[in-house]
Amino acid sequence: MKKSGLMALVACMVMSVSAPAMASGPIQSACLNSGRSQASRQLCGCIQQVADMTLRGSDQRRAASFFRDPERAQKVKMSKSAADDAFWERYSAFGEQAEAFCAAY
Repeated sequence: MKKSGLMALVACMVMSVSAPAMASGPIQSACLNSGRSQASRQLCGCIQQVADMTLRGSDQRRAASFFRDPERAQKVKMSKSAADDAFWERYSAFGEQAEAFCAAY
């Protein structure tokens, strides 16, 4: 794991011990409004915490749009654009960290 990824994961772990999932942002809003039965304030807040540690604001807004339009994510993933590739790498790392960190919710 890259050093920055490890640092983000450790920071997220510290945040979970020191504060409940109170994060608020575009990922949490999209998660709560997704209509998925598993979406809870705790889970969506946890995912937002990981997003805050791993993604820029513009990346968070872009990723939040995937909740409304999953096909958009597929288009970005398949894109040949260097910018889309870089975003997808950050987004994938975020997804892996969120899955590992928020699995308890």
